[in-house]
Amino acid sequence: MTIQEAIQEYDNFRQRTRQTDSLSLIDTPLLHRIGETADAMGLECYVVGGYVRDIILERPSKDIDCLVVGEGGGIRLAGALAKELGRGAHVSIFRNFGTAQLKWRDQEIEFVGARRESYQRDSRKPIVEDGSLDDDLHRRDFTINALAVCLNKERYGELIDLFDGLLDLEDGIIATPLDPDITFSDDPLRMMRCIRFATQLRFQIEEETAEALRRNAERIKIISQERIIDELNKIMMAPVPSIGFIELSRSGLLPIILPEVAALEGVESRNGRAHKDNFYHTLEVLDNVCQEQEAPLFLRWAALLHDIGKPRSKRWDNVAGWTFHNHNYIGQKMVAPLFRRMKLPMDERMAYVEKLVGLHMRPIAIADEEVTDSAVRRLLFEAGEDIDDLMRLCEADITSKNREKKQRFLQNFQLVREKLVDLQARDNYRTWHNPITGEEIMETFGLQPCREIGLLKQAVKDAIWDSLIPNDHDAAFQFMLGKASEMGLEPVGK
Repeated sequence: MTIQEAIQEYDNFRQRTRQTDSLSLIDTPLLHRIGETADAMGLECYVVGGYVRDIILERPSKDIDCLVVGEGGGIRLAGALAKELGRGAHVSIFRNFGTAQLKWRDQEIEFVGARRESYQRDSRKPIVEDGSLDDDLHRRDFTINALAVCLNKERYGELIDLFDGLLDLEDGIIATPLDPDITFSDDPLRMMRCIRFATQLRFQIEEETAEALRRNAERIKIISQERIIDELNKIMMAPVPSIGFIELSRSGLLPIILPEVAALEGVESRNGRAHKDNFYHTLEVLDNVCQEQEAPLFLRWAALLHDIGKPRSKRWDNVAGWTFHNHNYIGQKMVAPLFRRMKLPMDERMAYVEKLVGLHMRPIAIADEEVTDSAVRRLLFEAGEDIDDLMRLCEADITSKNREKKQRFLQNFQLVREKLVDLQARDNYRTWHNPITGEEIMETFGLQPCREIGLLKQAVKDAIWDSLIPNDHDAAFQFMLGKASEMGLEPVGK
């Protein structure tokens, strides 16, 4: 079968009414040039893996993987092609891996020699030997990634499909070419990739493959956190990331890699009263955040982690039922240890997630009561430049099935937003700083660092936020003097 026939079969299966132009993605001057260079060197050359998969699925794909049969063929072909292309072509060679990367214009092409692999149980690093095309396709992770298209002139465009990968593309199935237990045990990172592809493509994981995920979940422990987080971030950035987290939970991987999120799952009932399943609520919030516009990665992380304090704060009250008091503050303190363990960045991005987790209940509390200037000022000051993301998270957090209640909250949130705009126009509270500093208090009253300094600063802050005094230094200074006098403090030299 040729790639043209494969595309046509896929189109027929989907019963599309328009003609596809997918062939144009394989019928390019650059790919013909690669094939011609390989012919001149007497090498077999194929484009393989994700590039072929995405051609058939009509997904955008720029990075090309080329498989070259013959000892050292990948590196040799990359070097020869760079000379053919001339100025602007840059080759990076990785001899330890037998690969070369060629960058030319806006294209990135990876050249690798055909190989066979074997694994030792305590490592995902394979023992590599030169191999045939069949050997190389047998080592691929999933059938949909084991497709190859010949670039040599006599067979240009011929599709090689040893494992019915085309059928799995048609059926929307993720399956392994060989025994999935061997595939996942050899390289446990493939379990994360399996779920990532299912999430990105919205495919189903084939039953035997799903069972192998469950049997081999513990093997993920030999994989570095850096590689795990790379796959997890790709799941997070999918259009509907909840798909991936449901599969991570079903497979048993979630309690191993993110126990704080796994702990949210389940419902406890007492005296006929049950709380909602906080895991599925969290996934709904995560999907909601991603709906309106492209959500940045760490806003998605804040959505995923916003309720992680609930399992530790859960209490039963005979009157109120199940409570989760202060779960936002508990969750905020859990963010840094989680980021450190997961090898996520311990910088302003982590602080941003901490802030959103800690504050996510505040707009809800404001919206549930009278929306006052004072409450909104405090919120705006504490959220600062992240106020819009906080509001987006909080609106996504309204998942009540009670339409009337949900509509009421959303209407009140609109009032909060209007107050935010009004206050921002009057005074820039996003970048607000207390006009009275600790240094000024110490100098005025001749104090060393002590509790009274914090009390005076807080009193000034509260007075401004409650509109008792204007937001300027002179008014704040006079207010501070009066408050200090009540505390028995007198200015130096008076």
